[in-house]
Amino acid sequence: MQALLVVDAQNEFSATGQRAVPNHAAALDAVRRHAADARREGRPIAWIRHNNRPTESAAFVPGTWGAELSPGLIIEQRREAEQLFEKDVYGAFTGTGLDSRLRDFGVTDLLIVGFCTHMCLSTSVREALVRGFAVMLDPEATGACDLEHARLGRQSADEVRRSALLQLVSMGATLLPHVDVRAVPGGSV
Repeated sequence: MQALLVVDAQNEFSATGQRAVPNHAAALDAVRRHAADARREGRPIAWIRHNNRPTESAAFVPGTWGAELSPGLIIEQRREAEQLFEKDVYGAFTGTGLDSRLRDFGVTDLLIVGFCTHMCLSTSVREALVRGFAVMLDPEATGACDLEHARLGRQSADEVRRSALLQLVSMGATLLPHVDVRAVPGGSV
């Protein structure tokens, strides 16, 4: 059985958040579609929410607007197969009980979507792969931010996103068959 894993689809990544992701709105539309599909098909949904620790930055502070799930992402509490998991590290599986919950539902495959492709999403995909889950990704439902370093140079948000996806695919994740990452809004080769 396949479950949907939604990683950190939170307000902090919106245009007015502290960690703005350029394609946030478009990626959220894709995330909403996947959630609707999972509900219609009776598949489990695991919602992951990142909370910064008190010693970390002012972003993702529990109880603030930035830490809340983005608009339109509602956890249907009446569905036993839908649950929120909270983390304060990059990976969705570390210290959350997610692995055992997925296995309780007989999950073998995951469709993983969310933010940021090169950080929490990437770490969560790697954690899933080493636990033996088959992982599928939808590039349209992911996003990243620009990165720059004095010695390493600069990558646009889209370059960061595509690079992270390329690395994850090389590790064994697969892309949804109908998606051409080069055709994703903001995508380029």
